[in-house]
Amino acid sequence: MASPTFSRALLASAIGATLAVGTSGTAFADNTPTYDGELSGFEYAYPVERFEFSSQGQDMQMAYLDVAPDEGSANGRTVVLMHGKNFCAGTWEGTIEALVETGYRVIAPDQIGFCKSTKPAHYQFSFHQLAANTHALLDELDIENATVMGHSMGGMLATRFALMYPEHTEQLVMVNPIGLEDWKALGVPYQSIDEGYQSELETTAQGIREYQQSTYYADTWAPEYDRWVEMLAGMYEGEDGERVAWNQALTSDMVFTQPVVYELGELEVPALLLIGEQDNTAIGKGRASQDVQATLGRYDVLGEQARDAIPEATLVEFPELGHSPQIQAPARFHEALLEGLAVQ
Repeated sequence: MASPTFSRALLASAIGATLAVGTSGTAFADNTPTYDGELSGFEYAYPVERFEFSSQGQDMQMAYLDVAPDEGSANGRTVVLMHGKNFCAGTWEGTIEALVETGYRVIAPDQIGFCKSTKPAHYQFSFHQLAANTHALLDELDIENATVMGHSMGGMLATRFALMYPEHTEQLVMVNPIGLEDWKALGVPYQSIDEGYQSELETTAQGIREYQQSTYYADTWAPEYDRWVEMLAGMYEGEDGERVAWNQALTSDMVFTQPVVYELGELEVPALLLIGEQDNTAIGKGRASQDVQATLGRYDVLGEQARDAIPEATLVEFPELGHSPQIQAPARFHEALLEGLAVQ
């Protein structure tokens, strides 16, 4: 099922006449690949399936991966992987391989608004809604209980899922989750969705790469990371770049305004936190004063605070790793992950 048409007229209506639709302002290197709004042509390591459903009066399709272990090796458990804001289901390929080889069935959706799934013109984005969408997918697949594992924004979503559906959640795994602090309460000024959209239109491959190097990989870089830069940059550069930017602006507002930190004490399921301590992610940090910036995104502190707030939590720290330890040091990360899952 194709995504709802996102015409220039509809976009103009959605964001107001003050925005100049049609002038993306993006500037990419000539060799940057381009992709449409559903990331067609960018291949994941596993076959992509589609879940068709209705949400907020609209027809939606959620792309997802459903990868089973070899016959005879299944351990009877399922792990649901929830991607971050600048990531996709396909970015989990190394973790999927490690889990499946150990006997887990893995479900990895692209959430609505991201990657190969529908990017609607109008949608009330909330972590509650995305959790409900994911729960509907699991119902469709007859999965009653699962471990939910989220990275970055996906950590916020996995936490919301565990809060909403504790009876269907065996374990919560949080990989450098954002939302462990309330940025607006700590002094980051609010940015309107219109302003966020204009900022998203200026996204470039170079900007993505520089941000990922400093934040995701603790000022290191490996050639294999370029694939994930091209995945993101290609969607902005492609024919549906405005629609991609609009959905990114909407979901950025969701992330900024819906921190989960206040509800960590209400979790009823065991949690495993896997934290790269060199991470410095804090949404909107650049809009804050320098004094405020210095206090934000301290994952060497935030991981410990989250562990102490959650009734039943185990913390594993990687002192020299950044925001994406599962990509930066996969062998170490997956060893810790599998050990943490085994104790459940």
